[in-house]
Amino acid sequence: MVKIKICGLKRQEDVFYANEAEPDYIGFVFAESARRVDFAKAAELREILSGKITPVGVFVNASVSSIIELYKAEIIRVVQLHGNEDERFIAEIRESCSAPVIKAVPVKNEKDVAAARLSPADYIMLDQGTGGSGKSFDWNLVGKLDRPFFLAGGININNLEKAVNLSPYAVDISSGAESGNEKDRDKMIKLVREIRKLSVSL
Repeated sequence: MVKIKICGLKRQEDVFYANEAEPDYIGFVFAESARRVDFAKAAELREILSGKITPVGVFVNASVSSIIELYKAEIIRVVQLHGNEDERFIAEIRESCSAPVIKAVPVKNEKDVAAARLSPADYIMLDQGTGGSGKSFDWNLVGKLDRPFFLAGGININNLEKAVNLSPYAVDISSGAESGNEKDRDKMIKLVREIRKLSVSL
């Protein structure tokens, strides 16, 4: 069963929609972005998030200490890295907490996919490089990966079947779950329902 992550929740309404749709993961973005939340806002949203959904913290070149602070406060349970974080950085996080780590890799060619495969992170995320832009990379580059990966970048209801057919561990959706740059309840529910239906038919 392909899992679902809906990223970029920033309002109470977004969390209420997620609680109704029941994706496997949601993402709180702590990097510079229109979807960015700070510690206080994320803590507020975490309080109303369903216990069935795993909160992920999304970071770009953040300090290990700031990530661990969010983990110890139980605001996030998974760490997602989108910057220049190297193997040592991932090792430091592992030494400080038991949070699984997702390392995002911008994919431009087959070499990028091959490099991503060797990452020491628990999961890799294949993306086009600019989070939340609504753009995809060339999914033909994915091939057959022998490790769990998140597929991200431009996923929406129109290309969902193609995304699921690549057999990712999870799909990560941000702008595809929005209307007018805000999370859309109906889209979120429809996306989750459709992914689960497609997964069963694989």
